[in-house]
Amino acid sequence: MSHTHTRRTVLATGALLGAGTLLGAAAPAGAEGKVLAERRRDERLVELTIDSPALGGRSTVALLTPRGWDRRKPGDRWPTLYLLAGGDGDHTTWTNLFKVQELPELRDVLVVMPGMPLFGFWTDWWNHGEEGTPRVRTYFLREVMPLVERDYGAGPNRAVAGESQGGFGALGMAARVPGLFGAVAAFGAPVHPVRHPEMWLSGAEYVGVDGYAVFGDPWTRWQTWLDWDPYHHAAGLRRTPVHLASGDGRPGPLDGDEPDPHIPGTEKWVALADEGVVSVTEAVCGEETRMLADRLRSLGAPVTTHFYPGGHSGTYGYRELRRALPVLTAALRR
Repeated sequence: MSHTHTRRTVLATGALLGAGTLLGAAAPAGAEGKVLAERRRDERLVELTIDSPALGGRSTVALLTPRGWDRRKPGDRWPTLYLLAGGDGDHTTWTNLFKVQELPELRDVLVVMPGMPLFGFWTDWWNHGEEGTPRVRTYFLREVMPLVERDYGAGPNRAVAGESQGGFGALGMAARVPGLFGAVAAFGAPVHPVRHPEMWLSGAEYVGVDGYAVFGDPWTRWQTWLDWDPYHHAAGLRRTPVHLASGDGRPGPLDGDEPDPHIPGTEKWVALADEGVVSVTEAVCGEETRMLADRLRSLGAPVTTHFYPGGHSGTYGYRELRRALPVLTAALRR
């Protein structure tokens, strides 16, 4: 959901080939993006402006660079952590709000933070049967990842994390392309959206986006919803360490004084919410996250969890990213 800030040799090659198979005709030849501009924002932060055929326009990818990166030679590679933005598409959340640059554990890691269109859901949109742009998953798998691996030192040891819709994208891609990432983490994410379609369709409408263009009508295009649903593809995560975190929608220590705004169309879930819930969005994310965690445990998957009182404001990402670091960095050290 959108929120307001007031809100991973052979294995590598095989995984990316798997990604191509997954994307199929949705990723035409020559879809790799082109860098239009490269700007240094500070000592470590570099921002790329990309012409993205998959998105049908420009996008921004921020790189938090590791030690020695400025003196890199052809063939130099660093372990790479991909951080996926939430529904607002704002890649700067990771540096401005979650302060990833402060983490000493990532000083020798290349951190890649791509932007995303508003409410893009890290998904290739169905577009009422017309397909076409935005192809957000194609953008990430066929444009961003090949670009940073070819030109900017990203290596085959990869991990991925995301908040909200970014967590959905991280889990979905890791599940659909086993081996692509060594570990994955998701914070406050819609990880089983087919279970609460009205929530996500209403959220899209609330921010001025046609939610039916993303996945289609869940009652007639349910297979499209299942195709992208991380819970439905949980078997693909059986050998991937996963860290899941979510609030329960009740007021928590990092929330502000105001509850989530009312989103028309979510009245059913508001009425069914437990007493004390002020963020029905996070309550639903929490329910879906618990379901995925249980499913992964039943499959024998290596999953860790953290559930806590809190809402969907985005303020918990700072703390939860730090909790997830042992899982993510262990994969990067392999």
